[in-house]
Amino acid sequence: MHFTERWSPKTVGLVAAFITVLIWTSFIVIARASVKGALTPFDIGLARILGASLVLVPLGAWLVRRDRAAAALDSSLSGTLESSLFGLSPLPLHITAICGLFGSFAYAALAYSGFTFAPAAHASVLMPGSLPLWTSLLAVPLLGLRITPVRALGLALIVAGDLLVGGASLLKAFDGGDVWKGDVLFMTASFCWAIYSVLTRLYALQPVRATVAITVFALMTYVPLYGMLLLSGVVHSQLLVAPLGEVLFQMGFQGLGSVVISGITFNLMVQHYGPVRSTMITALVPGLSALAAVFFLDEPLQWNLMIGLALVTAGILFGVRKVGVAIK
Repeated sequence: MHFTERWSPKTVGLVAAFITVLIWTSFIVIARASVKGALTPFDIGLARILGASLVLVPLGAWLVRRDRAAAALDSSLSGTLESSLFGLSPLPLHITAICGLFGSFAYAALAYSGFTFAPAAHASVLMPGSLPLWTSLLAVPLLGLRITPVRALGLALIVAGDLLVGGASLLKAFDGGDVWKGDVLFMTASFCWAIYSVLTRLYALQPVRATVAITVFALMTYVPLYGMLLLSGVVHSQLLVAPLGEVLFQMGFQGLGSVVISGITFNLMVQHYGPVRSTMITALVPGLSALAAVFFLDEPLQWNLMIGLALVTAGILFGVRKVGVAIK
């Protein structure tokens, strides 16, 4: 990542934040448009992992070989450059496993499973919208973060804005049916991503290495489990009958875009802003995805959308300030 050495930390943080929010917003809009597509949610999860693995698995193997070569030349590095999972993950096994479990395997399985019960509109509110709250609650005991009154106000504004954007649709979940199951899955997926966000800061992980490690872990866990469930008849697949263009698109966007690019930029953002401020910035996603749906999917522009987006924006302005924040 040589550009991070040429650019100032502030510039890197701003660019990383912009790219992350752009891709996350696109993910929600594309998910809404893909609800009636040929692929099942589990197929999309598989396409996500396989698409990312095409890039990140070779990169992981190269990083491990480079680390081993460096350790051979300098014995003092032998204990600091641990690898795992057959030399494909450039991180130690315990870090690869815990970060991969929450940041890739569980997140993808829960998020895509949620789409089988609840509409994508619920996901746009519940996943990125609840992320700042989960991250703040986890960062207090794990990172020693002190939530100042200003930041608490920012969190309250974000929650209020998210409720205004998606509150009406969420209330329909109580009318009966299985929608509530999807809502629970989306909230749990958001909680898993919050854990991963805090862990990247706790372990001071490099963005590329963290993204490689969780992808390798997902490849070696999600793919075999997907195959077992498919053979046992628990899930069904449309991969063999779906249009090739749709499969390649999902591999490209979900894998290269959502995992490789936004995975690295999100970790860069966490490095610069910290996990809580980073997830407060991503709270822009529900409002922006709703606005994008107005223009690209012809969804109605409602008053609660405009006010909710204004509240979220105000909350972010409060939340990203450094006044009175202490990491013990």
